[in-house]
Amino acid sequence: MNSLRNTMMACAMAVATAVSLSFASAAQAASAEDLNRDSAQALRHLTETNRTANDVARNARAILVFPNIVKAGLVFGGSYGEGTMMKGNRVVDYYNSVSGSWGLQAGAQSYGYVVFLMNNKAVEYIEKTAGFEIGVGPTVVVVDEGVAKNLSTSTLKDDAYAFIFNQQGLMAGISIEGTKISRIDRGQAPSASR
Repeated sequence: MNSLRNTMMACAMAVATAVSLSFASAAQAASAEDLNRDSAQALRHLTETNRTANDVARNARAILVFPNIVKAGLVFGGSYGEGTMMKGNRVVDYYNSVSGSWGLQAGAQSYGYVVFLMNNKAVEYIEKTAGFEIGVGPTVVVVDEGVAKNLSTSTLKDDAYAFIFNQQGLMAGISIEGTKISRIDRGQAPSASR
């Protein structure tokens, strides 16, 4: 049973890698300036349309913004996108988001997500690791409607809070559990405003 699971996970990661490489070639065309602009616009849109996200943003030490993740799959699937880490209103680094999955799935979709890093421990963990996997390391709470109803600035106790937005496409549901976030080189990170 473990060998079957390992084989399935290896296949899922192979598909994720293939998807990543195909999307990465298109994403390479995105310059640092494009990522800065798209990330700032996505964060501004999220905080203007979601009061809870706005409240969390004001208390965050840093913010990972992935304005456009593309996911595709047919039994095995993968997703890829690039984004920024912002401190205050300044872009300080660039990251990619990669995931692989297997199971009952077919189709393609795009979405964006933001991870608000609430304490120095979470920020330092991401800055010092070669790759951060959501679900391993700092505690990341995905904020859906149910969580949002009970979340306020006085109840912010976890390391990070993630908001998924702008879902488009034909696949049902989105999970960022198991997504790997890694630093990428885009040269000097010029500042961007929110």
